[in-house]
Amino acid sequence: MRDFYMDDGVSSVECAEKAIQSAREARQVCALGGLRLHKFVSNNKAVLESIPPSECAVDITAVNLSLTDQPLERALGIYWQLDHDNFRFRVNLRDQPATRRGILSVVASLFDPLGFLAPFLLKGKAVLQEMCRNGVGWDDPLPDGLRPRWEHWKADLANLENIKVPRCIVPAGFQRITKREIHHFSDASTRGYGQCSYLRLENEQGDVHCSLLMAKSRVAPLKKITTIPRLELTAAVVSVAVNDMLKEEINLADSEAYFWTDSQVVLGYINNEARRFHTFVANRVQRIHHSTTPQQWRYIPSDENPADYASRGMSVNDLVTSSWFRGPNVLWERQIAPPVDVNTQLPIGDPEVKKAQSLNTQTVQYSCLSNLLTKLSSWSKVIQAVARLLRRVRKDKSSDHSTVAEHEDAKCIIIKDLQSQMYAEEIALLRKGKQLPRNNRLCNLDAFVDHDGLLKVGGRLCNSSVPNSIKYPVIIPKEHHLTKLLIADCHEKTEHQGKGLTINEIRSRGFWITGVNRTVASFVRRCVRCRKLRRPTEEQKMANLPSERIDPSPPFTYCGMDVFGPFITRQGRKSYKRYGLLFTCFCCRGIHIEMLDDMSTDAFINGLRCFIAIRGSVRQIRCDQGSNFIGAKNEFAKAMKEIDTNRLVSFLAEKQCDFVFNAPHSSHTGGVWERQIRTVRSVLHSTLSLSSGRLDDSSLRTFFYKAMAIVNSRPLTVDNLNYPKSPEPLTPNHLLTLKTTQALPPPGKFVREDVYARKRWRHVQYLAEQFWGRWQKEYVSNIATRQCWLTPSRNMQVGDIVLEKADDLPRNEWRLAEVIETVVDKDDLVRRVKIRFGDRKLGKDGKRLNKPSIVDRPVQKLVLLLEAA
Repeated sequence: MRDFYMDDGVSSVECAEKAIQSAREARQVCALGGLRLHKFVSNNKAVLESIPPSECAVDITAVNLSLTDQPLERALGIYWQLDHDNFRFRVNLRDQPATRRGILSVVASLFDPLGFLAPFLLKGKAVLQEMCRNGVGWDDPLPDGLRPRWEHWKADLANLENIKVPRCIVPAGFQRITKREIHHFSDASTRGYGQCSYLRLENEQGDVHCSLLMAKSRVAPLKKITTIPRLELTAAVVSVAVNDMLKEEINLADSEAYFWTDSQVVLGYINNEARRFHTFVANRVQRIHHSTTPQQWRYIPSDENPADYASRGMSVNDLVTSSWFRGPNVLWERQIAPPVDVNTQLPIGDPEVKKAQSLNTQTVQYSCLSNLLTKLSSWSKVIQAVARLLRRVRKDKSSDHSTVAEHEDAKCIIIKDLQSQMYAEEIALLRKGKQLPRNNRLCNLDAFVDHDGLLKVGGRLCNSSVPNSIKYPVIIPKEHHLTKLLIADCHEKTEHQGKGLTINEIRSRGFWITGVNRTVASFVRRCVRCRKLRRPTEEQKMANLPSERIDPSPPFTYCGMDVFGPFITRQGRKSYKRYGLLFTCFCCRGIHIEMLDDMSTDAFINGLRCFIAIRGSVRQIRCDQGSNFIGAKNEFAKAMKEIDTNRLVSFLAEKQCDFVFNAPHSSHTGGVWERQIRTVRSVLHSTLSLSSGRLDDSSLRTFFYKAMAIVNSRPLTVDNLNYPKSPEPLTPNHLLTLKTTQALPPPGKFVREDVYARKRWRHVQYLAEQFWGRWQKEYVSNIATRQCWLTPSRNMQVGDIVLEKADDLPRNEWRLAEVIETVVDKDDLVRRVKIRFGDRKLGKDGKRLNKPSIVDRPVQKLVLLLEAA
């Protein structure tokens, strides 16, 4: 019976009569519709007596409302105490486990549609939300950090029986109401946000009464990053929605509504008229403006705002003793104080305000035709555009293609306008019959102005029978945009055949470009298609020698490595392929060769073990990025994980070596060992030619060692070889024979007499010092100069468009790529880059369908097409 939820001062007898009449009408209407209403209950005995006992929810004979009986009627979890006309709450807790599922069951068991227990329920919802944030499963136990909060809240459920909420929002005997007002309060915190609505009544005597109508509390969302101002604004929107619902449901459409908040930022958003907000704030401010006006919003301090309880949570005992149910003191005053003046100006730099962008538009007025044509991209389009304009000027509205005559007229107008802009002084002097001064740029061309007003070259071909367009070419400047379009058109007509043919095409068309050689050469140099067809690969200044090649060190401490072959050997009736594994020392340039049974990783590791066993430990090995070498490095890395960590340092120092890989397809960086492979091949060819038939494995290994001995006997320097008194040429064998298992000590001070000493070690040490001294003087100084790539070139930059050179493909099939990363050496030069290949297969939206291919390449394998902007 919604109509009698408020009493406007009528007597209880009149109320009872209206209730009885309404009950009868409701029963009749429902009976016509096939529904049977029963289970009526009322706190008025007269109403209950008017209803048949079978239709009542209580036994009328057993209820004595005037005595101490306190019957409770339950509807959807809310209890109605008939004698005092109060709403009560009673919770029958089941034995639910302390899991996410059990906590949700307990929290959801409290049915509170009007939000009387909103502050208390917020604390239970906060525990459940914290479990969701931590990713706790539905049946996982409650974390220890949340258990005390949950146990305290669960124990407080028993105190809900102390809460009594009057059902009637108008007290008995309040007399006739003269004024109704609805006051909505909103607030937010980091834990949640909420609102509460109060009805303020005023009678004829000026008495005031306030009661809680409805409230809501919600936890702060987890998925969306929200700030306190956003939550405050969201709470204000909830107040507006509650106001619309209350006015419609309980007939308060004529009541004045007021909205209170303790956020000055929200008031600034609502009162804003000049600035624009981002989507989140803009949508909610629009919702507030749709139902309310800025004059309805007021400011209240946080300590007086009852909605603060709904946004932070309260226990049951604090809720009973607070002003939650009766409203704040400001509503109980006979005259509400005027709104407090607060600063509603939005602060500078508010993140919700869109940044204002001021655009400065500059109007450029073109005074000549040639400047208007700078937006066109080809010479033919320029001619066609001007030809169509001429047709319109001549009142010709036909849409046919322009004729040759129209093209010639358009060309004449374009050139005349261009010359009037660039050669105005020269044309003025020539029309007056004067000669150009000697320092003029057109003086040596014998320029003149013809009957069409065009500036042309005079020259010495007056008596020639060639056409006048070639005899007297038109002069045009070299730096104008139209000149570049003309050069591009002639260059395309000659199929990108270079500077000479392009200049001939320009001359044959009757044009004379000042400084044509440099202008055309500059254009051809920047032409992308010409670069794609003929541009050489990039070069960079030769890098400095690494310290491993110029500092004395034990032989084969720092070396390079490569594989060559194959060689065919025979075992019985079967033939096998064998390969040679070559090591070359960076310091003494000696070589060591091991035979490999195949190109597998296992065979390479065995060859490396044999090399270390013979030549001693190796500190660093450089090599190309062959698949067998990569596999060996991966297997070494896997084996390293199985080594005892306590012995790792000593194991690396004594046994292991570092693998340093060059960039893929950069064989020029491994010239130290590539050159030795060529020498070994020449020695092997001459040696193997002496053997008849095919070799077996042992014979091939013998030839490898013989070739190794021959190559190690070569002289490192060729200076002073013709002098009879010159010392013996320095060879790698001189240094290899002094190789020991331990590193050689640095050269000390030894004299020649030590050769005749009885102590053999001093004899060896003297020879070592002589050999290493000659190595520094003769060999190191010989390799100091660069043989090629003498000057630095432009460094590759991120964003450059390049072609990757592929020796096994024709040039027009080389792949297009973009530089995405550069490797800068110690001398600030780029010799290695990382490129990303283009993809011809794209989706409908222009995005790649496959994962992009990214590789490392040396600059010597790339052709630069377009420089990065």
